[in-house]
Amino acid sequence: MIVFLLYKCGFHPLYSMVGRQKTPLTPRYYLDNFRYVLDFVKRLYGNLLNDSEWNFIHRFEALPLDAQCLYVRFSNRKGLFFRTNKLQYNEITDLSASVNALIDAGFVERLSAHHEIMGEAALSVFTKPELLNLLPLEPEESRPLAKEKKESVVRYALHELDFAEVVTSLTTHETVVKMNFEAEGMMVKYLFFGNRGSNMTEFVVRDLGMVNFERYDESKLTARFRTRKEVEDKLLISLTNEEFYDLKEAETPADDIYNWFLNWNETRPELTEIAIPGYQKLVCRVGAFLERQKLPDQALAVYELSDRVPARERRVRLLFKNGSVEEALALCDEIAVSPLNAEERYFATDFREKILGLSEKKRTRKATTRFLSDAESVNIPAAYRHHVEAGVMNYYLENDFDAAFTENYPWRGLFGLVFWDIIYDANVSAIHHPLQRAPSDFYLPDFYLKREDLLKKRLTELDTKDDWRRHVGRMFNAKYGITNVLVDWSDELLGLVQQMIELLDIEQLRLILLEMARNVREHTRGFPDLLIWNDQGDYSFVEVKSPTDHLGPQQLHWLEFFQTIGVQGKVVRVIWEL
Repeated sequence: MIVFLLYKCGFHPLYSMVGRQKTPLTPRYYLDNFRYVLDFVKRLYGNLLNDSEWNFIHRFEALPLDAQCLYVRFSNRKGLFFRTNKLQYNEITDLSASVNALIDAGFVERLSAHHEIMGEAALSVFTKPELLNLLPLEPEESRPLAKEKKESVVRYALHELDFAEVVTSLTTHETVVKMNFEAEGMMVKYLFFGNRGSNMTEFVVRDLGMVNFERYDESKLTARFRTRKEVEDKLLISLTNEEFYDLKEAETPADDIYNWFLNWNETRPELTEIAIPGYQKLVCRVGAFLERQKLPDQALAVYELSDRVPARERRVRLLFKNGSVEEALALCDEIAVSPLNAEERYFATDFREKILGLSEKKRTRKATTRFLSDAESVNIPAAYRHHVEAGVMNYYLENDFDAAFTENYPWRGLFGLVFWDIIYDANVSAIHHPLQRAPSDFYLPDFYLKREDLLKKRLTELDTKDDWRRHVGRMFNAKYGITNVLVDWSDELLGLVQQMIELLDIEQLRLILLEMARNVREHTRGFPDLLIWNDQGDYSFVEVKSPTDHLGPQQLHWLEFFQTIGVQGKVVRVIWEL
């Protein structure tokens, strides 16, 4: 039982030890990986590359080997400006010659006066003492600046000094270069990974054996993007998200951020389908930010641009708060007809009853509160206040039950093992590069719609409990250590999954896995905390609630679903024993 408590605390047994055998990286591993990306992009996206991007690729391929290495080193580092005398790469024979080769080929350029618009980035490659020593400052300017932070010194130089003189002072004794083709290089990587969050370190963690990816027949990998507009639309949303983050970090006034977003939204192009989920998520982020900044009317205006969770719920609450009761009720009814998740489903009913109850001066209770109030309670020693599930587990162990911490862990593991080959089937056109951790449609409705027949066929093939045991055992042994977004590897996973197979009926297992498949994003969470069972075949999935804890909508969803299909599940309220 200890292992399940460790898992609850965030420790994943053996997780850091599984994976491929570690192999040392070759001296120019990063260049090999970048060339692989270039060849991959040319093959899958050659028809989407523009002239500038093709020009970048051809000119890069014509560079000397060491110059290629240096440029890739630059491209994998943060920032655009670099001090050449700080470069140390043992695999590059002549760094000075390589810098000159990149300058001659236009891949980097020396810092000059025309970089003033990027002056902050250029000056930031120097330390504060270096700036105070190198900038053309008079003694009366230098002394007070010595007490300021580096950022203040940089701002002073950009606003009070001549930038051409600053450049001359900084580069008299060393060369500072700016990397070029940054947009083209970024686009190549974006086409390969399909997002801005991944980068070339994915290759490193794979090659070092830190992550073991599923192996694919690369001839079956398909393009993530079908048109150039799809690429540009999805990239636009990613870059706008980054700009929003930068505005918040710069503590831009909330009203200014609101106006910035509305102006951007009015001028953005009509988005292709692939960019819509990211756009909806951005809308919700901006709306939530405006709410936190106490701008409810502006937040409501932004939320109205999206029907994604939680935009509709937030609109209802804001409408009710500003007195638009009829609009709030109408939107509640709309949500009730087509809820997108458990939160929306219960919210629509509960908030409608709240509105009507207030008008009739009746007290209403949420569905989760009603369910929790009907739950049984157990007395647990107060020593378990910070480990409430462990206290309840110990309670059942003392009452002749076996017990294990479960929550989402074994259910996600069971789903991943039963459907592994279907999840990572490259024939479904959702696997686009060999370092992909999940199919691109995994959290979209398309995941179930495109695979419904395959999923149901697999469940039909598993006709007996022996079939289930053999299948998950075979997949566990064959795939152990390979990355699967639903499977947290440990030696205990298989035993716990097999225990659930033993306790539940086959039809119950089928119904639960299909319910998970219909909405992978939402329905792979919210499962009860514990599984208890005894030798007589009695069992229950137990959701543990301390006196101050509340039942979540997704937790209620699974408890009610379990009731519907005859799976034993319950809520246990803890009463502290002093």
